[in-house]
Formats: sequence, C-alpha cells, structure tokens
Amino acid sequence: MDKKLEKMKSEYKNIPIPKELDEVVKKAVQTKRKKPFHYQWLVGVAAAAVIFTGSVNISPTFAKTLATIPVIGPIVEVITIKEIHIDEKNYNAHLKTPKINHLDNKSLENNLNKKYIEENQKLYKDFSKEVETLKKQGGGHLGIDSGYEVKTDDERILSIARFVEQTQASSYTTIKFDTIDKKNKILLTLPSLFKDSKYINIISENIKEQMRKQIKQDDNKIYWVDQAGLEDLNKDEVFKHISADQNFYINPDHKLVISFNEYEVAPGYMGAVEFVIPTEILLNDLVGHEYIQ
Repeated sequence: MDKKLEKMKSEYKNIPIPKELDEVVKKAVQTKRKKPFHYQWLVGVAAAAVIFTGSVNISPTFAKTLATIPVIGPIVEVITIKEIHIDEKNYNAHLKTPKINHLDNKSLENNLNKKYIEENQKLYKDFSKEVETLKKQGGGHLGIDSGYEVKTDDERILSIARFVEQTQASSYTTIKFDTIDKKNKILLTLPSLFKDSKYINIISENIKEQMRKQIKQDDNKIYWVDQAGLEDLNKDEVFKHISADQNFYINPDHKLVISFNEYEVAPGYMGAVEFVIPTEILLNDLVGHEYIQ
C-alpha cells in the first residue's frame, strides 16, 4: 500500500499544470459555462525549425476527475492536438489543429477531427511546395497562419471557426465554420434550419439593408451592393444573394450569423465580414426554435 501511495504521489507531482488552468477554473466557476483550454508538447526539428504540439499532457485520471466536477463540467471540449511552427527568413508558417472531445456521437467527432487534420496537412504540404518553388526562383516571401476559435459552447450548441490567413504580396483570409447540435448529436447545415429555400432571399435582402445602413453610418465601410454612389460597380461584383450553404454559425445569443470571406462582398481591407440576422424575420421559415431564438 505504501508503494502504491508513493507512486500516486509521484504521478501527482509530475502532472504538468498548464499556466492557464487557474484562470480557466476561475472563469468556469464564475460563469458555470464550459471553457476550452490547451495542453501542448514540443518536439524540435533543427532543419526547418518545426515544432509539433500534440497530445494532452495530463494524466487520464486527472483529466477524468476535472471533467466530472459538477460546477465546471467537461473542461476539455476543444483542444489543440498539433501545432506546426516554421520560422525561416521570409518563410513563416503557424498551423494549429483543433480536436473535439466528449461528443456522444463518436462517428461525427472522428469525422470532424479527421477533417481538421487533413485540412492542416494540406496547408503544410502546399506551403512546403510553394517555398521550394520560390527558393528555386531566387527567393520570395510567404506566410501562412491557421487556427480556430470556439464561437459558441453551451448546453445545446458548439460552433467552431477555423481560419486561414495566407500572406505573399498581400494577405487573404478564409474562415470555415462547424455548428453542432450536442443534444441530437448532428452537424447542422444552413438548409437544415429552414422549411424551404425561401430563407435565401429573406436573409439576402436583410444583409443588403445592413450593408447600406453601415455605408451611410461609416464612410470607411464599403460593400459591393446596389447603392447610390456605387453605380460603377461591375455587375458580377454586386452582391445578389447568399449561397444555399453560405458560411454561418450560431452565436451565444442563439442568433444566426452569416459570414463572408475576404473579398467576397467587400474590398480586401474590410477583411472577413459577418452579419447577425434578426430572428423575427426568420420565425415563419424556421423548422423549429431550438437553435435560432
């Protein structure tokens, strides 16, 4: 028994406690909401100065104990399983891969995690190939950053944004979202929220109104929308309507947020833009009110 206690004591002392833990626990207790945080391990690779960060550096017993504390709930919900850093002169890459834990639908969890890994593997492969090409051509500048943000994490909804910023002569940012119904264990799509396709026109017209209002209120904002003073726009550039599967997520207030990537509906300096859609204009077209409120 003494040996067993000594072993447990040793394991406890050797648990690497992340510096963010105190803050995470404090916030969790205050808000009674789940908050993600990350544990990382580093492996140096001299040639390319590549650092991979992966695995949760915490004992399974300790992790399980944290996950079952009644007030805090499952702390580890979305974690970073791999991070790649390349810092060379003129060539920089910082790629962060998320992993979802604790979904009851393990098939959905595995498929999403596989997708996230494959996305960053492709980014790294394409980056490496482009660097080789630039070096053969005499050099250049290339940068890429990828990461993620948990937009909503409550009793019903988990919304995750994954962003990629690529920089060469100029920068370009793209964002993708996944929104999951935790209760029914399904991945939500925009069409699945509505009775039929009428939502496309309803949402599009509201977004146009918001664009015009923002243009009037702020001289620094420009959108490619039919508007006095913007008659010289190319017809192909003018925003007409969202796509059926437009980028979206559900925010903590359970409002529908429509997102556009950089250059999609506005000049590049505007970056990626979002529009919160008023729920009242959607009420008659929603399949139900579990998600959008």
